[in-house]
Amino acid sequence: HPQRAAPLFRPSRMIRVAIIDCGAGNLHSVRKALASQLPAGATLDVVTDAAALDAATHIVLPGVGAFADCMKGFNALAGMRAALERAVFEQKKPFLGICVGMQMLFKHGHEHGSHEGFGWFAGEVRMLEPSDVTLRIPHMGWNRLRLLQKDHPSLRGIHDGDFVYFVHSYAASGVPADDVAAQVDYGGEIVAMVARDNI
Repeated sequence: HPQRAAPLFRPSRMIRVAIIDCGAGNLHSVRKALASQLPAGATLDVVTDAAALDAATHIVLPGVGAFADCMKGFNALAGMRAALERAVFEQKKPFLGICVGMQMLFKHGHEHGSHEGFGWFAGEVRMLEPSDVTLRIPHMGWNRLRLLQKDHPSLRGIHDGDFVYFVHSYAASGVPADDVAAQVDYGGEIVAMVARDNI
């Protein structure tokens, strides 16, 4: 029987969200968006110290810009990779990767060369190649979601056909169907979100 994903927010305990600062994310916008959704008493901390993940109940990795730059910034945080993997895989803390923060979860990114990612998900991040040659790259603007994991806690309150804003030229390809949580159509299906258990 498939395991049900852990709920993102457990009201019975204090919520402490750690937002990892790897030097390539719009931290103000992420913090503001999360603050608008969290219950009273929750805390939000922008962290660069790996030890801060021990106190966190939830972890967010935002990323903006190029895959290689985000990975370089993340890898420069001493002990962060081991602390993150311990928190996510052993302690099962809910984790959210946003934008390039999600792309970093794959095996490789091919933006300005080939660069190693976390390898948490099968697949690689490649430049978009829409089947309709009139569609511009980057894919920029509002697009409708098609949900494939409607019961995943991170999609609570989100529905098929809801609009999400995109600005990207690269997307994950070769992702196993069971890991794809949401897609959009832009001259072909694009992986908009992946999910597995607490990730």
